[in-house]
Amino acid sequence: MKTFFKILGAVVLLGIFAYTIFFLFQKSQTKPVVYETTQPFVSNIIKKTMATGSVVPRKEIELKPVVSGIIDEIYVEEGAMIKKGDLIAKIRIIPNMINLNNAQSRIDVAKINLKDAKRNYDRQLGLFEKGVIAKADFESFEVAYQNASEELETANETLELIREGQIKKPGSATNTLVKSTIDGMILDIPVEVGDQVIESNNFNPGTTIASVADMGEMVFEGNIDESEVGKIKEGMPLILTIGALEDVSFDATLEHISPKGSEINGAVQFEIKADVQLKKDQFVRAGYSANADIVLDRVDSVLTISESVLKFDDDTTYVEVETGEQQFEKRVIETGLSDGMNIQVISGLKEDDRIKKTP
Repeated sequence: MKTFFKILGAVVLLGIFAYTIFFLFQKSQTKPVVYETTQPFVSNIIKKTMATGSVVPRKEIELKPVVSGIIDEIYVEEGAMIKKGDLIAKIRIIPNMINLNNAQSRIDVAKINLKDAKRNYDRQLGLFEKGVIAKADFESFEVAYQNASEELETANETLELIREGQIKKPGSATNTLVKSTIDGMILDIPVEVGDQVIESNNFNPGTTIASVADMGEMVFEGNIDESEVGKIKEGMPLILTIGALEDVSFDATLEHISPKGSEINGAVQFEIKADVQLKKDQFVRAGYSANADIVLDRVDSVLTISESVLKFDDDTTYVEVETGEQQFEKRVIETGLSDGMNIQVISGLKEDDRIKKTP
């Protein structure tokens, strides 16, 4: 019995030893390398550079008052479409007390002068009618009376202007009403009823009552790095993508490149502007951030391969083309335009060739 167990143990040990030897042998065997292949394909190659910026209206204005005062009423809301001449807001004048007092004093003086001129006029009129004085002498008193009447009327209108910003004469203009000077959309109303506003003059830009813009004509304003600005020129096409509008792109045309750069975040940037071709079914809001791909060059419907399969030998560009099962040969090719991912093949390959991928 003991002999049996000894024999069994020896057999087990021998089996374990044999399995270990077999396992190590299998592990030591190098698996054959199987190379993946790819084929050329027909595609468009677009070489481009990118500029970042935003889309803004080409024509945007700020409406400012010509008199200082308090916002009494606002007649429009942000987003409203308006026409030239539409009423935007009304301003209530807060008169200057010194000017008000001077205007009132001028009226009092004008009344005194008118009373005196009327007394002299009536006296001279009686003498003229009796033939005591000549007509030429009488006319001087008549003119003085008319001047005094006109002076009183002017003084009253001046007081009205100081108090109300307008006169009550029919057809007279008023400075208290703020009206739009263009057709467009109200983009922003930074004031509210009750706010104090300052008039626009030579020394102060004035308070903005509303911003109005023509949303039917938009431009892209962006910046491009100095390393790329030498590659572009006016008239180049742009492909515009707006972050807020997914899966939508707009065509644009480069129309301005700034002749002077500005340092932004340590790099010199040049401002560019491009005319955006809007789409009828897409509303583009002012200030949308956007990226512009400036097309430097492009070729359409050409044979193309991935740049990752290219190999180089001095000035020679080649790929490895499959000639049999996992058998490859070196083939020199002529390449053209590249977009950084794919490259145009001018000669050396056919569409049905299979090219070895780089492992």
